Amino acid sequence: MKVLVTGGAGFIGSHLVDRLVEESHEVIVVDNLSTGKKQHLNRQAVLYKLDVQSSRLEKVFRNERPSVVFHLAAQANERRSMEDPMLDAQVNILGTMNVLHQAAHHGARKVIFASSGGAIYGEQEIHPAPESHPPKPLSAYGISKFCGEQYLAYYQRVSGLQVVSLRYAHVYGPRQQTDGEAGIVASFIQQMLNNGQPIINGNGRQTRDFVFVDDVVQANLAVMGQEVQGIYNVGTGVETSINELFRLLAGLTGAPCKEIHGPAKPGEPMRSVIDPSRLKQDVGWEPEVGLTEGLEKTVAYFRGR
Repeated sequence: MKVLVTGGAGFIGSHLVDRLVEESHEVIVVDNLSTGKKQHLNRQAVLYKLDVQSSRLEKVFRNERPSVVFHLAAQANERRSMEDPMLDAQVNILGTMNVLHQAAHHGARKVIFASSGGAIYGEQEIHPAPESHPPKPLSAYGISKFCGEQYLAYYQRVSGLQVVSLRYAHVYGPRQQTDGEAGIVASFIQQMLNNGQPIINGNGRQTRDFVFVDDVVQANLAVMGQEVQGIYNVGTGVETSINELFRLLAGLTGAPCKEIHGPAKPGEPMRSVIDPSRLKQDVGWEPEVGLTEGLEKTVAYFRGR
C-alpha cells in the first residue's frame, strides 16, 4: 500500500516510517526538516522537503496518490505556541486543512491525525480522562489540535474520507527532541549524561502519562489496518510524577545531580493521564512497554549517540 507520512523525519514519524517500510508499504514522506532529522529517515522512504502549508503539496498528492495519510507534522512545542499562537495556528490548523483538502481531492481512503490528549483535556475533571472528557485546552497548541480534530470530522462528513484522531499522552523514546515540555524525558537524560543539572518545574508533583514511542507507532498501525474512525486516546492510564521520573532517570544514568526545583510554568496541567480502554476495545491495542523498560531503552539510545 502507498502511504504518506507528514512529519516523517520527526521523532514519532521516523519510527512510524521504519515500521511501515518493514511491513513492505511504499512510504512517501513530507517534512520541511525544521525539527525533523534527515538522518533519522529510512532510506527506503521517498522524501519531499516541503511544508504542509505549501501549495506544492497538491503536486505531491497528485503524483503519488497515497491510500492512507498519517498527519504528524506540527508545531508541537506548547510553550512556543503560547509565545506565538499565530505561528501555531498557521502550521497546525491551516497546514492540517491543506493536508485534508489534498487527501480528499486525490483519492486517499483514510487520514490518521496525531492529536494530543494532555493538551486538549487541560486540567482534567476525571482521571484518567476518557475521550468524552470536555476539552479544556490551556495552551494555543491544545486549541489548534482540537481544531484540527474538528476539521477531520468536517472532511469526513462532506467527502466520505475515513478519519481517525489519535490523542497521544506524553510520548517519549529514542530520537526525542529535548525542547519544550514534551521533551522532558530526553532533556533530563541529556543533561544527566552530560554532567548537567536538570531543573524540575514547580514542586514536581505534577503527573504525566508516559507512553513509549513504539507503542504509539503500534496504535497508528492498528487503526490503519481496521475499519475504525473517530477519536482514540493513546496512553497507559498510569500517572507518574515529574519527581518520580527524575529519580528513575537519575538511577538509570547514574548521575549525581540533585533534585532542584524552579518556578512552575504557565499552561501546564497538574495532572494529565488518559484512558486508552476504547482503543483496546475497538482494535485490541494496549501498551506493551513499561516505564522502566522504556526509559532504559531511551537512556541507552542517548548514551550511544
